[in-house]
Amino acid sequence: MDYKKAGVDIEAGYRSVELMKKHIASTMRKEVLTDIGGFSGAFSMEAFKNMEQPTLVSGTDGVGTKLKLAFELDKHDTVGIDCVAMCVNDIACAGGEPLFFLDYIACGKNEPEKIAQIVSGVAEGCKQSNAALIGGETAEMPGFYPVDEYDLAGFAVGVVDRKDMITGKTIAKGDVLVGIASSGIHSNGFSLVRKVFDIEKTNLNKTFESLGGKTLGETLLAPTIIYVKALRSVKEGGITIKGCSHITGGGFYENIPRMLHDGVHAQIKADSYEIPPIFDMLAKDGDIAKEMMYNTYNMGVGMILAVDAKDADKTVELVNASGQKGFIIGEITEGEKGITLV
Repeated sequence: MDYKKAGVDIEAGYRSVELMKKHIASTMRKEVLTDIGGFSGAFSMEAFKNMEQPTLVSGTDGVGTKLKLAFELDKHDTVGIDCVAMCVNDIACAGGEPLFFLDYIACGKNEPEKIAQIVSGVAEGCKQSNAALIGGETAEMPGFYPVDEYDLAGFAVGVVDRKDMITGKTIAKGDVLVGIASSGIHSNGFSLVRKVFDIEKTNLNKTFESLGGKTLGETLLAPTIIYVKALRSVKEGGITIKGCSHITGGGFYENIPRMLHDGVHAQIKADSYEIPPIFDMLAKDGDIAKEMMYNTYNMGVGMILAVDAKDADKTVELVNASGQKGFIIGEITEGEKGITLV
């Protein structure tokens, strides 16, 4: 008896590392002090020592059951982007600059080519956010995961000068809410998605005119947008972002109040932007009430910024110039902390 006969192929692990090295190398920053394969990753903070109060911010998350779509479609090169996005968007939401990222892949069987595909997506997400992929772990766990399935999670660290943190404390009546478009469902609510569309029985490769001629599978698997560049552009454009909400699990109703303080209320104009057709399709096929849709999904808005009214138009311009799509979706009023869809 040996480890391989028990289900763990050490040689496959070595092969996976070799295949992923080129992807990891493409994410390197000058501050990285270690090579892949060590026991830990080291990152120099020398470049940030001139900050008044350098503050580390962190985020950790996974991709959730969206991975089931990747399994069904046998497409594994985009879920890594989702994993990075879910972590670095939270860091950007606090005003931070992502510095480095670590991933964790647990699988039933280590298939080096598949692992390399996953890591290629992680590397792409890191490049989009300018974060270095400085380490990770691939755990082969036979008997715990099915041989053709895996889980993916990650952890990111960023930095911000404390005075530049986005806290929501200065949000006031009259401030304007600027939304930044999502690419679709992103990485939340897929347990309901899979229930509505029954992905194991539905033809995910069928195209739909209502989805812009795309297949249901590629629409659902579209990777989460990374908003790091857009928020950086707004900041560098001289705009003070008073509050910021990353619209993830819990949709509008849970996430927008997270940036509010007591005494202010967010009014959202539901018809102020174009909702991607996948949400209409999901609501209709699943007979899901409007309030539940907004309480589960991003509904086409992945990030919401609260800015002074005089800065609203410029904020939209800066977001658009960064390559994302911005639009004014509401305002701040006095009242109980929470949101109203109007």
